[in-house]
Amino acid sequence: MKSPVLETRKETMREIIRSYPDGREGAAVRLGMNVKKFDNHAYESAGCSPLSDAQVYMLEQISGTSHFPNYVAQMYGGLFVPVADPETLDNVELYARSVQVSAKRGCVDQAIAQALEDGSINEEEAEIILNAHNLHMAARHAEVLAAIDLYRIKPGNGQ
Repeated sequence: MKSPVLETRKETMREIIRSYPDGREGAAVRLGMNVKKFDNHAYESAGCSPLSDAQVYMLEQISGTSHFPNYVAQMYGGLFVPVADPETLDNVELYARSVQVSAKRGCVDQAIAQALEDGSINEEEAEIILNAHNLHMAARHAEVLAAIDLYRIKPGNGQ
């Protein structure tokens, strides 16, 4: 799965809206706005303030994406790593996370291979490679945290 490199809040909002079920119409209804008002707030046009963080969070919870925290983390040179829900962790979940990590590593390797087809890596290719690498590292870190959480000695378990 390719994730776009989102460099601006506007690009991030566009991707969130694109990912939302029923697009901008569905997002507008969810936030209790008409489409024009939603567009103005989402894209900060017509002198409107941006959607609040809580509104963006609500949209991303429904669409199952994390574009906004990825965008903010990237601004600070970091990675967004979602923390696993301890109630849903089991060996099957860890395996699923492991498969996701492997797939993301494969994306990094593919990006490098494609970039090297002409013998060198340009700036655009480097950006694609680094974006894929960041997604891989975030997934790996989340996998490690989940394993620690799942197998951590819990008080009262007699271990």
